[in-house]
Amino acid sequence: MINVWTRPTLWWRLAIVLSSGIGLALGTSSLVYFTVESNTLVLGYFAGAVYWMTKRRTLDAPAPRLRGAATLYILITGLVAHILLNHGANPLPGLVSGPDRLANWSLFLLHYTTPVLVLLDWFCARPRNASRWRDLPLWLSFPLGYAAVVMIRAALFPSFPNKYPYFFFDPTTHGYGYVWLQIAQLTVEFIVLAATVVGLDRLGTALRARLRPAASPAAVGTAAAAGVGAEVGADR
Repeated sequence: MINVWTRPTLWWRLAIVLSSGIGLALGTSSLVYFTVESNTLVLGYFAGAVYWMTKRRTLDAPAPRLRGAATLYILITGLVAHILLNHGANPLPGLVSGPDRLANWSLFLLHYTTPVLVLLDWFCARPRNASRWRDLPLWLSFPLGYAAVVMIRAALFPSFPNKYPYFFFDPTTHGYGYVWLQIAQLTVEFIVLAATVVGLDRLGTALRARLRPAASPAAVGTAAAAGVGAEVGADR
């Protein structure tokens, strides 16, 4: 039985819990934001994974398909924030100066640190080859459902505070045609990203198989002899 406390995988997943947890604690945003929802999911999943690993003494995370979904959502958070919201700006200067350093640290942990940690966990840690292409529609139902909820809520409750959490949902300036076009473009990009998540899972498995050293002939002979011996013993 392995001692998981001596394995880097456990400490890596604890780092994910700390990154998302501290980021959420330092911030003031509500669950209206996809950032908060995706990081809350990551926090809950990896906290549960750490408990599972210590309880079962295994390096395999539980519910690998849920892990894939959490990976997709946190990658969406990171990429949308960096490309669409921050326009590729360097997030580091705001961490060392300015009056909003705590808020900037929160955003940095939620938008950058946590997505990178989760992506590396998905690519490197076990279990491998657990995702399926048929998981993609189920995974995508959450971000698409989020967009639907935002638009329906804004239509039914015009006085709802912060009814358009992101600019690409707001029809005030460019109209609803612009909004639907933005949602359609994001949907295509999310499909590509979800396929990339599954592909990385398969790629990680293939790389591990190639890097694993082949068993020597002596080892193969020993294993075969042990197998024969076991069969003989079972026949007695």
